[in-house]
Amino acid sequence: MNSTPAGSEQEELEELARLLPAGAVERELPSGRHSHHKDVLMQLIDRDHARDHARDHARDRRADSDRSLPRPRRFSRPALVAGAVAVALAAGLTVGIGAGQHGDGTATRPGAARTGGGSRSAAVTLDRIAAVAMRTDVTPVGEDQFVYVRSRTADNEGVFEGPVKLGKPHERQVWFSQREESTIDIGLIREYGQDWPIEVGVPDGMDPKDAGYPAGIGRPTYAWLASLPADPDALLKLLYKETPRDETRADRGQAVFNQIGDLISEQIMPSATAAAFYRAAARIPGVTELPDAVDAAGRHGIAIAREDTADGTRTEWIFDGTTLDYLGERTVFSRDTKRGKKGTVLFTSAVLERAVMDKRGQEPGERRRAGRS
Repeated sequence: MNSTPAGSEQEELEELARLLPAGAVERELPSGRHSHHKDVLMQLIDRDHARDHARDHARDRRADSDRSLPRPRRFSRPALVAGAVAVALAAGLTVGIGAGQHGDGTATRPGAARTGGGSRSAAVTLDRIAAVAMRTDVTPVGEDQFVYVRSRTADNEGVFEGPVKLGKPHERQVWFSQREESTIDIGLIREYGQDWPIEVGVPDGMDPKDAGYPAGIGRPTYAWLASLPADPDALLKLLYKETPRDETRADRGQAVFNQIGDLISEQIMPSATAAAFYRAAARIPGVTELPDAVDAAGRHGIAIAREDTADGTRTEWIFDGTTLDYLGERTVFSRDTKRGKKGTVLFTSAVLERAVMDKRGQEPGERRRAGRS
C-alpha cells in the first residue's frame, strides 16, 4: 500500500537483511499467526514427553496449522512440561495493547497508502488510531503482576489440510507473567473449562534456569514494550530485524505485519509504544483498509488488513468505527481455494476485557470482591 521507510522496497529489504544475524533467528519456533500454534505445541509436546492423549488432542486440533495461515509467535499456545498435560487450544495467546489503547509517533507520509475498499487510506486511519492511543492513560504493569485478557475466539476445527470448518466461539482467559528475567513460567490460560500453565519445557539434564526465556519479542512484557523505539521508522526497522524468520515464506512484510498483530492483541503497553506500532504498520507495503469487518463477538468495525497473496488469505485487525478502540482480529480466505471459498473465516477473535492482576488465575471480579472485604 505504501513505500518503505526509506528508499525503495528492495533497498530497504537489502538493508534489513544486512542487519539480520548470520544464523536463523528462533528457527525452531518461527513466528506467525494463530493457525500454526499447534505446530509449535507439537514440537514442545514431543520434546517434553507429554501424555499421549494430550498429544492426540493437539494433533486433532491442528486443522488450521498448514501454510494457508501464517505461523504464530513463540508462546502462542500453552505448553505444559513433563509431568503435566500439553494441549493445543484453539486461538493463540498473542500479545498487544489493551482495549481502547492506541498511540503516537511521527506523522505518516502523505500518499503512503491506498484504500483496500474504504474511502479513507489505511495510513490516515492508522494515524487516527495512533492519536487515540496516545491520549489513552495506561497504568504501568509491575514486574510481579500479570496482564489479564478475556476474549471470545473460534478457529478451524476441520481435518488437517482439508475444508475449513470454523468451530463454535468460546471464551478464554489468559494471564501473562511480567517477569523480566529469564523464566520457564510464562503464565496461565483458562479455556475449555480447564487451566493450562504456560511453561517452557526443560530438556532432561538441563538446569531450568538455562531453559527459560527473558522478556523480548518472543515473550513481551510491559517493561520490554516500553523500551522499544517510539519513532515508527526505527521501530519498523527493529521489527524487520527481530521478527523470527519463516524460511518457507518469502513475504517478509507479511511476517512483520503478523508480528505487530501479535503484539497488539493480548497485552497492555505504554501509549507511545502502541502509537508507534500503528504508525509502523502504515509503512508496511500492502497494508489496506476495509470498511467493514466483524469480530468473534459480532461487533462490526473498520479493518486494517494485509493479504498474503501466496496463500490466498487476509489478516484483519478490527477497530470500532467510532472510538477506534481495538476490537479483535480475523483471518479469511481472500480468494477461492480448495479449503474454502473467498470470504470463508479461518480464525476470529474478540477482546472483551483487559486488566492487571496481582495473582495468576485471579479474575477482575475476584479482585474487586477482595478489595471490598
